[in-house]
Amino acid sequence: MDSDPVTEPQPDEEKKLPAAVRARIERNRQRALMLRQARLASRPYPTGEGISAVKAPPKIVDSGGGFFIEEEEIKEKTVENIVNQPGPVLEFDYLICEECGKDFMDSYLSNSFDLAVCDGCRDTEEKHKLITRTEAKKEYLLKDCDIDQREPVLKYILKKNPHNSHWGDMKLYLKLQIVKRSLEVWGTEEALEEAKEVRQDNRDKMKQKKFDKKVKELRRAVRSSLWKKDTSGHQHEYGPEELVEEDMYKKKCTTCGHELNYEKM
Repeated sequence: MDSDPVTEPQPDEEKKLPAAVRARIERNRQRALMLRQARLASRPYPTGEGISAVKAPPKIVDSGGGFFIEEEEIKEKTVENIVNQPGPVLEFDYLICEECGKDFMDSYLSNSFDLAVCDGCRDTEEKHKLITRTEAKKEYLLKDCDIDQREPVLKYILKKNPHNSHWGDMKLYLKLQIVKRSLEVWGTEEALEEAKEVRQDNRDKMKQKKFDKKVKELRRAVRSSLWKKDTSGHQHEYGPEELVEEDMYKKKCTTCGHELNYEKM
């Protein structure tokens, strides 16, 4: 069964692709040629051996040259003219490992992240560690556009969320490429650290404001619970009366100082 034809990029477009992508295209092209040569070599042709003794009468066909010939003669001449050419010598476009300098054809990092590093030099603990998208944005101050739109768009792999299988798949990026992209955005490590400090200061200020607001609300609640309004009525307690003028007298409350003026008949 023939494989589906692969649409190959034009020469100018192919030069712009990363080395790992060009190597993969070349490998696919060479595999297709090898499969085609194998199919041609395995096709059976009549050799005349094992033919049954009873044969059907040959079919007479017009040769187009003014006479008739047997169809078997045409087939034999056609078979004689077929020559199986030997398969081409394949030269693969090998990649050179950035770590050890050795040639290699295929690796996990080259296929997943277009990074020319062989499987033997892959360091999953430090240099070639994978990080989540959330961590990349938080630790290296990257925006969605920096990851998804800035050229070249960063590649990622999908992995099931270990905290809950019902949540969406996690996007894991190569930490080495995330660090490189952050330097493209911020320029230097010093600028990145300064931006992180500024953001941390702003977070601390916001936390302090929220804390002060809660303390103020708590104090207000405590004061309102302790203060009670005196709703009982005040009873005046007047002292001795004093003569103001003829028939006019006054009394003064010993508690609040209220004066009561009155007239005696």
